Amino acid sequence: MAKMDLAISVGEARARYFEESGFPPDGGMSQSFVAFWKLGPIPIGFPNSNARRRALQMHDLHHVATGYPPSWTGEVEISAWELATGCGGYAFAWTITLQGLAVGLFVSPIKTWRAWVRGRNTRSLYAEQFSESLLRKSVGELRRHLGLDRGVPRATLGDALSFGFWSSVALAQTAAMFALLALPVAGLAMLVRALV
Repeated sequence: MAKMDLAISVGEARARYFEESGFPPDGGMSQSFVAFWKLGPIPIGFPNSNARRRALQMHDLHHVATGYPPSWTGEVEISAWELATGCGGYAFAWTITLQGLAVGLFVSPIKTWRAWVRGRNTRSLYAEQFSESLLRKSVGELRRHLGLDRGVPRATLGDALSFGFWSSVALAQTAAMFALLALPVAGLAMLVRALV
């Protein structure tokens, strides 16, 4: 994501983020299904639930505030940051950030660690409800509100212990998810091969 103008509104910054990222103008909120991969002609993904939409509203604003791009590295960074700040009552956010943290441990462990420490020293919007007033704030105001306008302090023992604990939870959750999905995906792959 390009360096954000701190004086523009969060709503305008979010629109730019969607455009630069190749997302639909609503960020995909209106989609009924989220496909992240294809198995031949069959899209693999999940329904775009209300819980996902609710978390996505805040997640997109977090991208704007933190500057983490919608790339593999940026998504694992924002996962670590969001998880370290706490995801409040957003159940979908807890689930997806744990998966992102697990991926980050392998894809970009140093950036994931730095994002974790940053998150432990700032806050997220998950402690709040989405409102149009958030979109009217300037990006600079949002960054100040979340504590992102100051440098990240040195990591503490508490940062390391919490990172170790949540990394263990993330790896266990991701392993369990893959184990549960392995059989249906294997069966679907055999069905596609038989039909093609």
